[in-house]
Amino acid sequence: MPTNSKATKKASSRTTSTAAKRTSTQQPTTARPDAVTYVRQTAERGLDVPVGAALTVRDRVNDVVEPWTKPDTRTKELKSLRTQVTRELNKFERRGGQARRKTTQRVRQTRNRVERELKARRREVERTAKQNRVRVEKAVKENRAQLEAQLKKAQKTVQERVPARSSAAS
Repeated sequence: MPTNSKATKKASSRTTSTAAKRTSTQQPTTARPDAVTYVRQTAERGLDVPVGAALTVRDRVNDVVEPWTKPDTRTKELKSLRTQVTRELNKFERRGGQARRKTTQRVRQTRNRVERELKARRREVERTAKQNRVRVEKAVKENRAQLEAQLKKAQKTVQERVPARSSAAS
């Protein structure tokens, strides 16, 4: 059965003040006043803490349940929750879109950088291959020319050393 939390607070403050008046008029007779007061306060605290916690929990539960008990406050609460959910969804959507755009931009930049590096490496390889081809062609041409010259020299030497058969056969 829900009760009003303000009425509960007033009632508990009244009982606390009544108990305080009652204890202030009574004087211990056998023990020291400080020790008795300490023991009494400790006992009261041991009782007051769970009672206070239970009352606080009851008040919070009432505060949570109360908007849902009446039709007009229920619709108001639902409308408020819908608005909050919509606002949160919009926030998530904006944040997700922003992250997607940043990621897309980063991927595009990385792709462009890799393509540039690949083109530069390809140009370097093509240039090196062309230089090597030109060097090899030049070396082959030089070696061919040298070999042709040596072959002509060798033919000439052989022709000089071997008499012509056509003149000997006639």
